Parts: sequence; structure tokens; C-alpha cells
Amino acid sequence: MTRMSPAAATTAFLTVNGVSVPLGDSATPHTTTLDWLRDRGLTGSKEGCAEGECGACAVMVARAGTDGTATEWVAVNSCLVPVAALDGQEVVTVEGLGAPDRLHPVQQELADRGGSQCGYCTPGFVCSMAAEFYRAGRTAAGPEHASEPDVTADHEHGPNGFDLAALSGNLCRCTGYRPIRDAAYALGLPEESDPFAKRRLSAPTPARPTRLVADGAEFVRPSTLAETVQLLADHPDAVVLAGSTDVGVELNLKGSRPPLLVAVDRLPELRDLRVADDEVRIGAALTLTEIERGLGGRVPLLARLFPQFASPLIRNGATLGGNVGTASPIGDCAPALLALDASLVLSGPGGERVVALADYFTGYRESIRQPGELIREVRVPLPLSALVAFHKVAKRRFDDISSVAVAFALDVVDGTVTRARIGLGGVAATPIRALRTEAALEGARWTPETVTAAASVLATEGTPLSDHRASDRYRSAMLGQSLHRLYAEQGTISRVAP
Repeated sequence: MTRMSPAAATTAFLTVNGVSVPLGDSATPHTTTLDWLRDRGLTGSKEGCAEGECGACAVMVARAGTDGTATEWVAVNSCLVPVAALDGQEVVTVEGLGAPDRLHPVQQELADRGGSQCGYCTPGFVCSMAAEFYRAGRTAAGPEHASEPDVTADHEHGPNGFDLAALSGNLCRCTGYRPIRDAAYALGLPEESDPFAKRRLSAPTPARPTRLVADGAEFVRPSTLAETVQLLADHPDAVVLAGSTDVGVELNLKGSRPPLLVAVDRLPELRDLRVADDEVRIGAALTLTEIERGLGGRVPLLARLFPQFASPLIRNGATLGGNVGTASPIGDCAPALLALDASLVLSGPGGERVVALADYFTGYRESIRQPGELIREVRVPLPLSALVAFHKVAKRRFDDISSVAVAFALDVVDGTVTRARIGLGGVAATPIRALRTEAALEGARWTPETVTAAASVLATEGTPLSDHRASDRYRSAMLGQSLHRLYAEQGTISRVAP
């Protein structure tokens, strides 16, 4: 790989609050967007946790919408994303939304309804709320929403169409959430003259090749998949970067400083989504938010998974390829994909190969992926099983790491289990299939007696350990209980016609 001089870094830039700003000589491949912004006086964004849990650092980024032709405003954690990864992109901070004498509607409602106390978390809430404010398709249930913020369409949606889950990645320790919710539900729709609303009608800013060299390290965004895999083959120590929801934590909390970061999140070859007659193909670099919207519920097990995966701020960056590629035993996607009998397409300098996900993991954070190989695509075979569910056991409902994750995909025909696939996370060194439980279910009548017997088998699957999240006994108990829960809730959980 040809090295470039540090002076080349000055060609990279961001459009921040409508102004083009060069990255400058101080930016390195490891500089986060948050630190870069604050160094330039945009201190509204705060660092609370440095791992994507509190949302105090949230900013808005302009990205391609689902159809690829329009633009949408997406909220992300700026503490996780290297600033070089946003080269050429548009970023809006809380300072860019409004001014003291001209508040943005979100800022005005938060001020009017007491949605801020110490104010530390407020800028992040503002950016997350603004992204939802501008979400395409958000419609008000009626004109009464402005005067009756306590009246909601359902438990988590306001009469103005505001999805309260949009704020599930933002934490507040002093104000309390009621006035913040009231402010969210009091928002109207953007005016036609609103510049951020008008921006949605224009084409998104295309990604461009990037190379930043500084501080003994290098950030590279290749143009093509072929260039990428060759780069990875030439540099086995390179770290692949997509949404940076995992790498960003390593940079911030563990002081990781990889010599080479290779960004793959905008590679066209990794961003395709197709639903054919025999399978669903999901590009490895699509964000979970993009996949959820693109599938529109056509894979119900994934539709059950996504709302339980961290928070919208994380899902707006996290990818299937990244979550599976880390080979973490507690990644939420792997159990669901195991239950779906998914396979991976691995691309390398020598071509492509397709491997079953069940054969991908070889040990703790280890896999069969060879140097230079990259996960290009995830394939889910069709037809789908009829009875599916995803159970996540964690200490918080949202924005938490699983203690145990269980994914079910069963076919029950005329009262008999004809096929069973069960994926488990958090109970072994790798995500695993509950093979013995599957064998106990297949061919048996779908009755309470069968469930009780199979649940006792499920409780013995894996090799759970005790840690700060849960004890080994608790994890085993939750495994068995999960099958009882599936049976009890089968009338209300996702079903697919066999």
C-alpha cells in the first residue's frame, strides 16, 4: 500500500452546520467526531459514557434514504465514529439547529415544558428528537396534539406520530422523562420553509474514497470491494470499520490504536438488499435501521430482534456484518440468524465462498474468516418457519447487552413439531445452536408435556459462566424458561404462513 504524507489529511473535510470545514492537521485516524467537534468550539455535544449508551454526544448526519434518491437525517453517537469516516458528509450539531434568539421547534418545546435541568444530556436529546421530527412518513393523528401532549396514540407513539423509541438511546439522570416526552409529543410537523426539511428532497451526498495518515496510523476508505480485500490481505493487522459501534468502544475505553482502519460501510457491493423466491440477501454493510425499513417485516424474527438491539443511535450505525464479524458470544444478531439457518458470503482476493453461519464460529471471538476475507452478504433461506420469537434477557429493556439471548424458529403442523431451529447467545464461548433441544422437539407433539421435557434439555445447553451480568444458574434457568414463554405466548408472537 502506498503511504501518503500527513499533509494529505487536509484534503478531507466535513460540512458542519452548513459550513465546509477541513479536518485539519490535528485529526488522526483515531480522532472521534465528538473530540473533533469540541476542539472546534462546538461543545454542545458532550461525552458521557464514551461507549454509545448515554446519547449525550448525539449529532445528526445526512444520509441516503431507503429509496437511495432522497436524504434523511439520522442521529448517531459522535463519540464512536472516527471523524475521518464522515469525510465529505454533512453533520449538524445542536448549535446548528437553532440559536438563542431563534430556537428550533424541538429546542423551543423542551424549554417550554421543562425538559432540561442540568442540561448535560439536553443537546443529545435535541439531536435525537430532531432526527425523529424530520423522519419521512411521520404524520400527526390530528390537530389536537399541540394542545394535548398527554394524549397518545399508543404507549410509545404520540398523536403527532412521534416514536418515543427514538429517544431510547438518550439517558437523563436529573430531569425525568415525562417533560421530555411531553415536548416530543407536542411537536408539529416541519414547515415547508424549514431548511432541514427541504434538504430531504435533494440527493444524498455520495461517499468518496478517503485516506488519512497521521500519528503513525492510517484511515482508508477504498472505492471497491476488490481494492478492499486486497488491502486487507496485504495488511492482516488492519481493522475493518463499518458503523464503529464496536471499534469506537475499543478506541475510547481500551485505548486501542490500530495502525490501519479500513472503512467498508459505503461499499456498494456490501449494501444490497434483495428478497427473492428462495432467499433473502442482506448486504453486510447495511445498518440495522436500513435493514429493518427495507425488509418491512418480511422476516418476522429479525423484526422481533431489531427493536431490542441496543438503541436507534446504535442501530443507525451497527451492521449485520460487524455484529457477526466480531464473533462475540453476546452479539444479538447471531442467535437470530442461527435460528434462520443463515449463511455468509465471504469475499477475499481469491474469490467468494458461502459458509453456514453455524460453521463460522470457531472459538471466543474467532472464526473461519481468513486474512483478506470480508463478510459481503448474509443469506436467509426461504420459506421461513411459521413460529418465531426472540427473547432477550437483560437488566434493562433497551440499550443493554444480553445476559442470555434465545431465538426460535419452529414449524408446527397438525400439532406436531416438524422442524425446530434454536439459536443461543451468552451461554458459550460462541453463539450456538441448541441442537439437543431441537432434536427433542422435532417429531414430538407440541404440548405442555413436550415443552416441559424440552425445556429441561434447553436448560443444559451450552457452558454458561457467571459474571457481573448473570450467574451460570440464572442463565440456565432463563434458557428453560424461554421455551415455556414461547409456548405461552404463541398466540401473540410473530407467525409466518408455512
